[in-house]
Amino acid sequence: MLSLSPTLQAKLSTPLTIGTVQVNSRVLQSPLSGVTDLVFRRLVRRYAPSSMLYTEMVQASEIHHLQELPRVMEVDPQEHPISIQLFDCRPDFMAEAARKAFAQGADTIDINMGCPVNKITKKGGGSSLLRQPEIAVEIVKTVVEAVPIPVTVKTRIGWDDHEINILDFARRLEDAGAQMLTLHGRTRAQGYTGAARWEWIAKVKELLSIPVIANGDIFSVESAVRCLTETGADGVMCSRGTLGYPFLVGEIDYFLQTGQLLPQPSLAERLQCAKEHLQGLWEYKGQRGIYQSRKHMTWYVKGFPGAGELREQLSRITSVEEGYFLLDNVGAPDSPDQSGGKGRVA
Repeated sequence: MLSLSPTLQAKLSTPLTIGTVQVNSRVLQSPLSGVTDLVFRRLVRRYAPSSMLYTEMVQASEIHHLQELPRVMEVDPQEHPISIQLFDCRPDFMAEAARKAFAQGADTIDINMGCPVNKITKKGGGSSLLRQPEIAVEIVKTVVEAVPIPVTVKTRIGWDDHEINILDFARRLEDAGAQMLTLHGRTRAQGYTGAARWEWIAKVKELLSIPVIANGDIFSVESAVRCLTETGADGVMCSRGTLGYPFLVGEIDYFLQTGQLLPQPSLAERLQCAKEHLQGLWEYKGQRGIYQSRKHMTWYVKGFPGAGELREQLSRITSVEEGYFLLDNVGAPDSPDQSGGKGRVA
């Protein structure tokens, strides 16, 4: 039977304190580029009413040069608590962007120091800051001085197996004023391959006094419980496990609050959610939203016979009507049956 120790259950069912902000959930939705827009966040929020959500990552220098704020910074007044995540390697640009993010309604400012993608690291952002701790510290200090809301950091355990410097790095970020650290238990070199090394999260948790959030390989309630038990972390952040499954954050949060498992959504419920996602992207972004929906639709249809063929068809849709037709005919004669779906992303 799935369970937490009484001590851990007691801690994880209480609010999470991030500086001056109190969040009534220990489960967070990760910022995901090209995914966690306003439409996706609304779906997650439906099932996780109290969790901290994050915008897509925003480049500070881009905000500096734009006349209008990018749409990825758009925050719905109803979706708090919400954090806007920023990245760059220039402290002054980051401070300017943070002030604009605060004006947009952000409850916290999150600094990305973990993205492994080359186009980000080549610009000195993301996980490249693990190799530039002095700049990372200066960014945190400058942003903390710029805004009256908590500043947090999301990072990795190191650049590669030869440069795992997270213990010193994390301590310096806390000393610089970071109010929470989210740690992805992989190196930059790992990308998203191999297993997340939760043992490093446990070491960081022992070292810091600010909240430490565990990230990496959280695909189910079971994996979240195992991670929290092994690391002693103050919460978990869900990333790839929510692709095509915006129910996950709420499922984990419900278990931490009550000690009980929610019934998993049926295939029909998941397909209905996919349709709402498709419709929302169309209404919010027009034809560009339809093109973006293709990847989302393929993530929703996993785990049942015939799903592969359906994914192929959904990856080419050009309209809401086309997507609805395909999703509405799942389980109809000559189409995939509805057995076996669990909504999990492998």
